[in-house]
Amino acid sequence: MSVRISELQKTYGDQKALAGISFEALPGGITGFLGPNGAGKSTTMKILSGFLDQDGGTATVCGFDTRSQAEEVKRRIGYLPEHNPLYKDMYVKEYLGFVAGMHSLDKRKQRVADMVELTGLGREQHKKINALSKGYRQRVGLAQALIHDPEVLILDEPTSGLDPNQLADIRELIRGLGQEKTVILSTHIMQEVEALCDKVVIINQGEIVADGALDSLKQQAGKSGIDISIEFAEEFPLDERFKDKAVMRFSQGNSKRNWTLTVNPEKDLRGDLFRFAVENDLTLLGLSAETREVEDIFRYLTHK
Repeated sequence: MSVRISELQKTYGDQKALAGISFEALPGGITGFLGPNGAGKSTTMKILSGFLDQDGGTATVCGFDTRSQAEEVKRRIGYLPEHNPLYKDMYVKEYLGFVAGMHSLDKRKQRVADMVELTGLGREQHKKINALSKGYRQRVGLAQALIHDPEVLILDEPTSGLDPNQLADIRELIRGLGQEKTVILSTHIMQEVEALCDKVVIINQGEIVADGALDSLKQQAGKSGIDISIEFAEEFPLDERFKDKAVMRFSQGNSKRNWTLTVNPEKDLRGDLFRFAVENDLTLLGLSAETREVEDIFRYLTHK
């Protein structure tokens, strides 16, 4: 049920979209596949799903090669692309029945009913797709990706257009699917990564710049510095007094009462700052070290 990519390459004219990337996604977890626009995410997912052929390297899905065993791969993949292609003149239930027929499924009516219930389409199943909101169209797309019970799910921006209630439902559904299937989730919403993903792969300019568990990536991003926030009751030119410390960058808030210091990750200055406040009769209102979130990691690794 695993997905394995090794030295995958793809070039469009003079532009190298994939420069020999390698990573692995395993069952029983959700792999977040992140990157800025034009980084190579969509190209990778199209190769995995059989819509595009690579120029070099290999990609396998459940042990089947995407190039030489494309039909076997397609039987085992459920794919929800970012721009969800649907037959909008069809009714929801009709469309899902059509998709079930394309997969030559047995007990199609029961399978359609199961997908309608699973994705929360019960009240919308007798409507035409073009009458649905964007959020419900996403649910239809997810239902078609799941209808043949694939071993691998590739989801590109699956929660786009969902309201907060729908978002919670779909997150719960994806989280449950990740316990039994291999799920690759591509999104620009960093909260989705925090909420759903066990592992993160970040691609930038056709190269993998990070591959690992979230905690280890946060440690890696921390090498760029730890942010310490401090607030005094009085204004004080902190940047003039701490220039000789392990401070990599000063950032002043809306006044000289609020400061953020980016410091060497091996040097925790909170104790020094506290003693500094006491020695200078400053009233300390706040002092904290801020951990780096996924968005910080993403920005650091794709802009350095």
